[in-house]
Amino acid sequence: MKHFSLGKAFVPVVASVALIYLLLPIFYVIAFSFNDAGRNNITWRGFTLDNWTNPCGAPNVCQAFGNSILIGVVATIIATVLGSAIAIALVRYRFKFRSTISLLLFTPMATPEVVLGAGLAAQFLLAGVEKGIGTVILAHTMFCISYVVVAVKARVASLNPAIEEAGRDLYASPGQVFWRITLPMLMPGIIGAALLSFALSFDDFIITNFNSGTANTFPKFIYTSALRGVPAQANVLASMVFIGAIILVIVVQVVRITKQKRLARQ
Repeated sequence: MKHFSLGKAFVPVVASVALIYLLLPIFYVIAFSFNDAGRNNITWRGFTLDNWTNPCGAPNVCQAFGNSILIGVVATIIATVLGSAIAIALVRYRFKFRSTISLLLFTPMATPEVVLGAGLAAQFLLAGVEKGIGTVILAHTMFCISYVVVAVKARVASLNPAIEEAGRDLYASPGQVFWRITLPMLMPGIIGAALLSFALSFDDFIITNFNSGTANTFPKFIYTSALRGVPAQANVLASMVFIGAIILVIVVQVVRITKQKRLARQ
């Protein structure tokens, strides 16, 4: 007969409580996306599918959501290209102040966002730059580059130089070696860094609030709507993002497992 052990039960219980605590806000958002809220989405008023059939029903919600998508995509592309190039340079080449540059790249990650946002806002003000979507893209690109460099740098350091040497031994030009050997091997790290950059950009509020001017984004829309209850349509869009992310993760895992099984049979 097995005896109950408090020590063995402690970890599963704590893990379950932590998981519920983390997922509870998400369940709340999804549940209240079906709320027949009207003008107030704080209390439950009844089940309806109208919010899902008309996610743009709340004023400005889709415009704010579209702005966040635009900013996230553009900032991610710029940060990924620049950050990947910087990461390759830091790992593969030796130049003056290399260590200092590598250290300074961590500064945006270590600086509180309120300080970073205020500093950027002051710089744009001194330069006479009008705040809007463009300044938000510049701000997001700046702090996303650091995360891209860290992620891609680790991938570059793990590459086997012998594979690239084999390509050069087969008379491939430096460009061919990069595009056909180096870049494909770096692609998992680059894609991961790009997804992280987009997530950081899409849900950023503090830096965006300092540098967006009159331009509205989805986090700003949520913040200004929170006092009277976030519109159910905003919960619908947030639920779509969450469900889309889950589907993407599942698809990636299925593709990875399928590829591993195919390679194992060869």
